[in-house]
Amino acid sequence: MEYDVIIIGAGPAGYVAAIRAGQVGLKTAIVEKKYIGGMCLQWGCIPTKALLESAKLFDKIKHADEFGIDGIFEHNLTFNWEKVKARSKKISGKLGSGVSYLLNKNGVDMISGNAVIGSDHSVTVDGKKISAKHIIIATGSKPKAMDKKLENAPIVEVENMFSLTEIPKNIVVTGNHISSVEIAQFFKLIDKKVTLIANSDYFMVGLDEHLIKYVTQKLKTEEIELIVDAYPEKFENGELYIGNSKIKCDLLVNCNSRKAIIPESETPLELTERGFIKTNDKFETNVDGVYAIGDVSGKSFVAHIASAQGIHVINTIKGIKKRFNTSNYPINMYTVPEVSQIGMTEQELNNKEISFKVTEFPLSANAKAMIEGNTEGYIRMLSDKKYGTVLGVQIVAANATDMISEASAFMTFDGTVYDVANTIHAHPTVSEIFMEAGFDAFDKAIDK
Repeated sequence: MEYDVIIIGAGPAGYVAAIRAGQVGLKTAIVEKKYIGGMCLQWGCIPTKALLESAKLFDKIKHADEFGIDGIFEHNLTFNWEKVKARSKKISGKLGSGVSYLLNKNGVDMISGNAVIGSDHSVTVDGKKISAKHIIIATGSKPKAMDKKLENAPIVEVENMFSLTEIPKNIVVTGNHISSVEIAQFFKLIDKKVTLIANSDYFMVGLDEHLIKYVTQKLKTEEIELIVDAYPEKFENGELYIGNSKIKCDLLVNCNSRKAIIPESETPLELTERGFIKTNDKFETNVDGVYAIGDVSGKSFVAHIASAQGIHVINTIKGIKKRFNTSNYPINMYTVPEVSQIGMTEQELNNKEISFKVTEFPLSANAKAMIEGNTEGYIRMLSDKKYGTVLGVQIVAANATDMISEASAFMTFDGTVYDVANTIHAHPTVSEIFMEAGFDAFDKAIDK
């Protein structure tokens, strides 16, 4: 069968591209061998955030007396793992059904099976051959496997966490970036003993160094042991050996750096040094008519960028020419408190020798934060000294992952600190810290 577009992979990159393709009248097929919704919907973004939300509430209830609520005794509280998992799966199931509905609504053919890319603009799925002028690879990534010398360790992939019938006491998480910190904090919030092993010296790379210091100190405060630039060497008698140290380990959670899932192709796909599919700024691979978007290209590892890339490629196919902005997108961490960042970091601005100003405003001076009992955190705004253009924003706050969208909006239109200061914000709201930071950048914050 002949299509305009064949998309391989039905995660946030693939299914969004498919829906957009259907909307603009392209005859489209999407091939998925496992899950509609991909890692993000089935065991990544959505399910893990649901787990975190349950853990956050569990932890907050312990402090109900601070809000004038008596009669709750911590020794009676139980984190019901089975009910928590059921809630998470219910949310994922509902969203997955919604994705399938939207694909059907927009005339996208869903094909289940393993895809092999042919040399003649074709894709063979379990023996059935289809073809298209444009083929989009959106097969995603997965954590790198643990070393074989740890085969006897109690390893669990995040994908399989939901198969656990119970959660033991001593948890070790491996990984360098956001998901590893989120998972480590999840276990700590439900009263487990947690160690986080970052198996390189580039822990949290991509975040501003100010945020990295904050996260590192937060882990220390919460008594989550952080071991950087190390790797478990062996597992013996219930303990992991790391150099001269031994750590009790009942469960080893693999959140390692990600490895591309690359489909079989008759014409070899050119890869980067890190093993991802190499693309140009239009997401084109070395094979004519074949694109790669999302994790598999290694340009980012967040769902919203994968989706934006999918829309961009479909628009390009339809003749809508526009440069894809690779810098102004939010990076979110769903911890307690949440951490968000958009735009350039201090280090990037210094490296580019851009003259800038840092403005910081604390949540401790914000009325809504006090009301909610969430005064830990701040906003940092990096602005151009000459024109006041906002170049980067970093937020630590209970709802930072929602608040960062305001920064995304005004930075999209090259907003200045004057624009931010002159935007009327409702009171009392936590988002007022934007206005305060805006005023403080060129004059004086009202409440500082």
